[in-house]
Amino acid sequence: MIGNKRFSLLYPRGKKVYFMELEDSAFHDLGLDVITKEVSSEPKEQGIIHDILANLSPDPDVTNYRQDIFEDLRNLPDIRKKLEELFEKIEFNKQYGVLRKSKDEVEGLWFLMHRLNQYRDYITCVDSLKECLSDERIKSQGLKDYKAYIDEVYADAHFNDLKKDLEKLVKETSEVQSVTIGMNLNGRLEATSMGIISVNNKPFKKSNIVSNFADGIGGDKIKDGNEWNGDMHYRLVEKSAGFNLVNAWSDALVATNPLVRSASGGSTTTSIAQGDGIGNTPAQFDTILNKMLDVMAKNLRRTIDKYADMALNEVADVIPEFVYYIRFIDFMEKIEKKGFKLTKAKAIPNGSKSMSAKGFYNFKLAMNLADPKELVTNDLDFDDDHTIYILTGANRGGKTTATQGIGLLFALAQGGVFVPADSFEFAPADCIYTHFPADEDKTMDLGRLGEECIRFKDIYTDATGDSLILMNETFSTTSFEEGYYIACDSIKALFAKGSRTIYNTHMHKLGLDAEEFSKGFKKKASSLIVKSDGGKRSFKLAIAPPEGSSYAADIAKKYGVTYEMLTGNKE
Repeated sequence: MIGNKRFSLLYPRGKKVYFMELEDSAFHDLGLDVITKEVSSEPKEQGIIHDILANLSPDPDVTNYRQDIFEDLRNLPDIRKKLEELFEKIEFNKQYGVLRKSKDEVEGLWFLMHRLNQYRDYITCVDSLKECLSDERIKSQGLKDYKAYIDEVYADAHFNDLKKDLEKLVKETSEVQSVTIGMNLNGRLEATSMGIISVNNKPFKKSNIVSNFADGIGGDKIKDGNEWNGDMHYRLVEKSAGFNLVNAWSDALVATNPLVRSASGGSTTTSIAQGDGIGNTPAQFDTILNKMLDVMAKNLRRTIDKYADMALNEVADVIPEFVYYIRFIDFMEKIEKKGFKLTKAKAIPNGSKSMSAKGFYNFKLAMNLADPKELVTNDLDFDDDHTIYILTGANRGGKTTATQGIGLLFALAQGGVFVPADSFEFAPADCIYTHFPADEDKTMDLGRLGEECIRFKDIYTDATGDSLILMNETFSTTSFEEGYYIACDSIKALFAKGSRTIYNTHMHKLGLDAEEFSKGFKKKASSLIVKSDGGKRSFKLAIAPPEGSSYAADIAKKYGVTYEMLTGNKE
């Protein structure tokens, strides 16, 4: 369960959401791992996609909330592009907008200035988001709620204060063009102390007049110009523990040689070299200048710290969710351009009818096809009379493809993306359980049948009446008699649970006995077959008794293995 305190594009605002996570085996059996890698090649984005698809909520409001957002973003490419650009700016500032510093280093002036610029960019993005989300074409409640959330942030008193303070700070700091520094020397002309004389709004020019070294006036405010008016005040830079002023100044001069002229030079200031020579200047002088510009740095730090816990960062929390939608939209547009049909799913409460899929197909299969004419679509319902399907048909006739396709309808729809069907209305599942054949190495200790039984028991224990259970040739690793015996009890137990189930199997007798299994239960089982067409695989589903031997006879005739065809004896 999660309580949605922050805004999310995945869950309605303020709603308590319950979810269950798919097992890794189910994620793989449904082909969601393959789809995830097709949707994005970036490992970080694949992790986002996996986490969203793997966590299912049975709440219809959650599915419809996501489907509506997906529809808006899909149908409004201009809005999608604008939002994508804004979120890229926010994410860039969040990751790279502040200079890196070591854990023990105090935030210097340049670090704080970059934080100042970061907040300015946030303000610009919030203003743009507010404008973008005001588009009257937006219909989804999720994007409308996000607009309301942005309005709340925008109208917040702290946000307005931040805008005013930043405007003032930007104005003041942008005027800084030079600093006048005073230095005391001893008898050997060694620096004994250093202090700030003035902060100026004009740069120093080249000059041969030594007195320009002290052309300024002390004070906390920026002085207009850099001319000395004869009223010079000196403020000592306090020494902090472990700080050697002389050594620091000497190291800085050596490290930033382009700023230093020969002792025989006639100028008191020099031009800064272009290229690599200036690259390390801020880092080298950061410690010294921050001690001299203490007032400005402290004011800037206080302003930034004041807003450190603001909701601005929360605006960026939806970026991974937004990326999820965008990547799926981009991928599905490629599928649609090839001619495959994708549609918006509609979630309904679980009732007497809990699924209606028209013209559905297996999405994983479609990804590898070039022509939609190669696909065979099907219709299928889940309701009280068709709660458990016992699916039979020929080997490689499409049983597993159809079973997996139903699971993908649920997973994609609940993930909030369009589904491969003409229409799809369903009650969301609280979880999807798959019982597909296990890898050989997982059955070494228990044997295949023992492993199958234990795994089915675990699924049955965890499943509820809202679950979807997909079984693929379960209990088929033993003799027919033993497998049939275990399968009969398992199917009867599933009626007591009430879970929607597709059980595809080669044991045709299970399909023949479907009505018998249903006796005494409100919900019913049905025999579902993959129809044959003269011995050819049609891949079409139909509610009908198993074809069994009739299909085998067609195959035998096709490949010439009837008694008559083998022996030539027509008797």
